[in-house]
Amino acid sequence: MQPRNMSMSGVVDLAAVKAAQEAKAKAEQARAQAAREGGTGAISPADLVIDVDEAGFERDVLQRSAEVPVVIDFWAEWCQPCKQLSPVLERLAVEYNGRFLLAKIDVDANQMLMQQFGIQGIPAVFAVVAGQALPLFQGAAGEAQIRQTLDQLVQVAEQRFGLTGLAVDPEAEPGGGAQAAPERPAGPYDALLEAAVQALDSGDLSGAVQAYKNVLSEDPGNEEAKLGLAQAELLQRVQGVDPQQVRRDAAEKPADVQAQIAAADLDLVGGHVEDAFGRLIETVGRTVGDDRDTVRMRLLELFEVVGPEDPRVIAARRALARALF
Repeated sequence: MQPRNMSMSGVVDLAAVKAAQEAKAKAEQARAQAAREGGTGAISPADLVIDVDEAGFERDVLQRSAEVPVVIDFWAEWCQPCKQLSPVLERLAVEYNGRFLLAKIDVDANQMLMQQFGIQGIPAVFAVVAGQALPLFQGAAGEAQIRQTLDQLVQVAEQRFGLTGLAVDPEAEPGGGAQAAPERPAGPYDALLEAAVQALDSGDLSGAVQAYKNVLSEDPGNEEAKLGLAQAELLQRVQGVDPQQVRRDAAEKPADVQAQIAAADLDLVGGHVEDAFGRLIETVGRTVGDDRDTVRMRLLELFEVVGPEDPRVIAARRALARALF
């Protein structure tokens, strides 16, 4: 089976901001508990690779994913590509020094987990971050591709969920080992971000938008607030619209900028990311002046919702550049 890259971001996850807040809180609690107990909670490098079954999945994967990204290697004894991939993942788990945990699942012994993840063939590699499953790649993959995917996973886990990884005991690692990841202090805008999440939970989209704007007015580079604002504004725009009418207008009025923008919003909320991007890029190619700039700006906003490192965003940025120039 040839490797098939999969999106790190998946479809638009409108609960991502809440999950990020909860994950950060749990991670901070775990670090604080370790400090109270007079230790760092450091583990041996050997503990970075674990075998997981259905009975222990919630404890070993879901619960641990609130502290560290958990990479899942679905394998089987009869699978020859698995025998090539698994040792690479195990070696990288130790090399990355606690920035992710590798969970190995034998699909023959855990058919239910295989079905729940919708796996059609192995090897298949997923990640779980703050309880959210993310497909990484399927099939045998080269080490360079694996490293790139893991680097992206670690970055997303830290920036969006505050997961800085596990502390590894340097005395137990051959050659002295690398230093454990430094403890990440709580940010100065946690209260405002929590207010935004609570507003989203209660359906107060205007309140959520304002709370995120309050953070960005003080810290324009705050990635969590930018993501939250983009998602809240998207929800606000589609709230109360008639989907059938929006799509009818878009089909009947291909030159109507606002009709195409409204349809793209619905596409994105429904998880049809490429459709949303393609619709607006085509509209950019048909328009000029202020209309073109309006469409371009909305497209950039949708890029923020999906995430700048998503392969679909990267491809759409290239297509947008071709349409503009």
